[in-house]
Amino acid sequence: MNDSRREAQTLRVLLGQGLSGKRADEAVLRSFPGFSRKEVRELFDAGRVRVAGRRLKKGERVVAGGELVVDAPTSPIRADPGLPLVVLFESEDFVIVDKPAGLPTAPLVRTENRSLAAALLARYPEMSGVGFREREPGLVHRLDNETSGVVLAARSQLAFQRARALLESSAIEKRYLAIVGAGLSGAGEIETRLGPDRADPRRVRVVEEAADGYTKLCRTRYRVLERGSRFVLVELAVERAFRHQIRAHLAHLGFPIAGDSVYAGREAPELGARHALHGSVIAWAGDAERAGFRGEAPLPAEMRALLGGAGAGAVSS
Repeated sequence: MNDSRREAQTLRVLLGQGLSGKRADEAVLRSFPGFSRKEVRELFDAGRVRVAGRRLKKGERVVAGGELVVDAPTSPIRADPGLPLVVLFESEDFVIVDKPAGLPTAPLVRTENRSLAAALLARYPEMSGVGFREREPGLVHRLDNETSGVVLAARSQLAFQRARALLESSAIEKRYLAIVGAGLSGAGEIETRLGPDRADPRRVRVVEEAADGYTKLCRTRYRVLERGSRFVLVELAVERAFRHQIRAHLAHLGFPIAGDSVYAGREAPELGARHALHGSVIAWAGDAERAGFRGEAPLPAEMRALLGGAGAGAVSS
């Protein structure tokens, strides 16, 4: 694809108090860490950074409360056959893979191409052009970089549209495993409104009123599966997940995910740079038009290590 046809991605973030008074170029770097300083300079030179519809200069000072908008051109994604790809399920319509922690689901607006999307494209070239954006070929949903587990991709635009409709209607089963500090017990459900955290663009927060900016009513069900000496293993189920929904809900309960520094999770050196959240199951029963799918990804070894080995403190149902 030549430069005249390069796709643009619009990125938005609410400026928190921590960025008030900072230079505009510094605010972009802090809010969108996928950019290099050279790329940020080029964005300002091209007039692609705005607040309240007004183009910013890189040396201007920003004020908390405004919405920072970046119109960032993307570059074509390149297939990378050298990246590992663990396929859990494959049909003529869908593929389910197990994403390792630390690998982006799709590349950010940056020169680096290393991503799950690049690995998928190498094995399934028919995914090129499928989905919402060129740099997210076939991807029906995404996981955070530090999260591992199941990711669903579609091999045609019709299959993609069907999967997105199923996701929006809550017809797809999605389960996660998380490790949190000892003390959480039993099972339960948490339902709150979630919205952007005005003080920290990396986070979302529980809000009380629907009128408090952009919010969404979100529900997470959970049950404790195992107990270790320091941590417990929790299974969680969500429907149409909001950004960071599980991470924010567990933190709201007082049990943030181990290794999740953004939500004040307990330190766990065994995890390295990741946090202890893993997409374990994604499934759909199918219908008269298309066969269903099911993918299950086992708990990663570094998460299992936090519980003291296999079978530690299993909770009977």
